[in-house]
Amino acid sequence: MLQVSKLIPQGKGLATPLVQRAARLVLDWDIRQKSRFDATASDERHVGVFLPRGTVVRGGDVLVTQDGSLLRVEAAPQPVLRITACPDHPAQAQAFDLMRAAYHLGNRHVPIELQPDHLKIEPDHVLADMLRAMHLTVVEAREPFEPEGGAYGAAGAGHGHAHGAGHDHSHHDHGHPHAHGHDHG
Repeated sequence: MLQVSKLIPQGKGLATPLVQRAARLVLDWDIRQKSRFDATASDERHVGVFLPRGTVVRGGDVLVTQDGSLLRVEAAPQPVLRITACPDHPAQAQAFDLMRAAYHLGNRHVPIELQPDHLKIEPDHVLADMLRAMHLTVVEAREPFEPEGGAYGAAGAGHGHAHGAGHDHSHHDHGHPHAHGHDHG
């Protein structure tokens, strides 16, 4: 078994062609959130991953094996609940609806993937019912899942820019200006 004990976040510093030629490890979230696991690479090599405790492996990360070869990690499609705002609500209300859903899911410590137009969580019928009661659309899907790392963990997937200059957050209206007089099934 080939051993892995080094992770290069998002392949930072590696030449793109080198990463593209690397064998792939296609892993779901349940595996990627562990720091020790066994897997089989796309080139059929069996690998044992031994990373520092608490390390989370993300899609796009590169693992380095004991012999110096690279393994490109891909987030495997898996069952998820895809949560979107009701298209009948005004655009501003849609954004608020998703923000409100993220707040309630966060209060339940649910791993959640945040996207500009939708949220994703692992399947849970109780949470799906709660979200539908909040006038959100919830559908089962099979997609890669990259939940946020949390306020004290690593940055969320794909969020590699700094904040400060260029963002004016002082002019947003966060009201909820509409009634819910329609059915969401």
